[in-house]
Amino acid sequence: MKILSFFRINFSVLGIVGITFILPIICALYYGEYNMIPSFAIPMAVSIFLSVLISILGKKKKITLSTRDAFIIVAWAWIFCAILGAVPFYISGCFPSITDAVFESVSGFSTTGCTTLSEIETLPVCINLWRCETHWLGGMGIVALTVALFPLLGVGGFQLIKAETTGPEKGKITPRITTTAKALWTIYILLTIVQTILLKIAGMSFFDALSHTFSTLGTGGFSTRNESVGGYNSTAIDVICTVFMFLAGINFSMYFYLITGKFNDIRQNSELKVYLALCFIFSVTIGILLRPVYGGFFHALRYSSFQTAAILTTTGFANADYTTWPHAAQMLIFFLFFIGGCAGSTGGGVKVVRWVILYKQAKNEMLKMLHPHGVFSIRLNGGAGRKDIVFSVTSFLFIYVLLVLVTSLVGTCYGLDVLTAFTGAISMVGNVGPAFGNLGPSCNYGFLACGLKWWYMFAMVAGRLELYTMIIFLLPDFWRK
Repeated sequence: MKILSFFRINFSVLGIVGITFILPIICALYYGEYNMIPSFAIPMAVSIFLSVLISILGKKKKITLSTRDAFIIVAWAWIFCAILGAVPFYISGCFPSITDAVFESVSGFSTTGCTTLSEIETLPVCINLWRCETHWLGGMGIVALTVALFPLLGVGGFQLIKAETTGPEKGKITPRITTTAKALWTIYILLTIVQTILLKIAGMSFFDALSHTFSTLGTGGFSTRNESVGGYNSTAIDVICTVFMFLAGINFSMYFYLITGKFNDIRQNSELKVYLALCFIFSVTIGILLRPVYGGFFHALRYSSFQTAAILTTTGFANADYTTWPHAAQMLIFFLFFIGGCAGSTGGGVKVVRWVILYKQAKNEMLKMLHPHGVFSIRLNGGAGRKDIVFSVTSFLFIYVLLVLVTSLVGTCYGLDVLTAFTGAISMVGNVGPAFGNLGPSCNYGFLACGLKWWYMFAMVAGRLELYTMIIFLLPDFWRK
């Protein structure tokens, strides 16, 4: 792979992230946090300078990428961005160590939302805003944003986005990948504006409204309150966040189809139907179980639907401590850790479509036992699905489970109990945020050993990039020419 192309693309990504530092700088100026400005201004200046320099040096060089090149570039782009995002955290002195600063940045960009901090409300406003902004950038994809803004990366741009986006099947909703990226980011920005306005009307300050919108639509979970969204104790805010968490968990292509009038594509989408059914069934069932706790079904539904959305979409917000709920309700919440949002959404996890495919394949296997000479195929979105997609899903699930088990083992080696280690591993690989045990919604990750934090960072990035983009480097065949 041409080294210059590698640095040109990666520093273009860093330049874009560097430009986004302007928002916390404006925030620091508005709130009089002038001592915080160098924490953002220095890395912003360095990243933009290097981006421009490398672009000038490689201006006349044509970018051509193989699939192998795309994996390398995307993996390193996320590593570089995590390091750049950690610089303001560390320079500002808000985080005691480089490990904690990088952990917070990785948790932000990967949209996991777990924090090492026990006291969030005392942070400078601009630092809190940057924490939430990393969710927004990582949710839709920092490489996708770069491809949208730099048409020069159109050659090989589809390979880059395939290595970053989620789901077993990755295609384009428009003929050009740059146009696709722009369309998705435009929808993302419009949803951001709408939710920010609604949260402001519901009683949040503009800063809190924007921060929580970043976290909601990025399905991250960072909040400006120690008690997360529950700290506002507002039904209106809970409802708004619940709705937009559900929306963020939907494949963003559905919004494009909605705008362009392709209603048939929406109606026939198998994953969307199952996703909506899961949201309804879990919200209502948990609500029924919580009725004695909250003194009525509709009051309980406020909390059950919020936590269903938070865990299913892997946002990780909390308006209650679900570890204090009845055991049956906790078990249902635990089930949601294994599902995730829709493919093509900002949510993490296994993804609903993969479970749909596995269910249909299992059903077909049972039908074959009854009718040995019958011919059965998986039907998705109103048509016959490819046979090879089953192999893709099963191999993904095998690697997913294997990484969860290995991460659980690493957790126990560092002294975590089995429940905390196992649910923490699911949370890291699935980018959920909270877990059970000592890593529940009312806890933080600050007490973890340094080595375990670094392993969790790897698990978070691997989970966000759908495993293959990071795990593939461990194969000897990848490095053979």
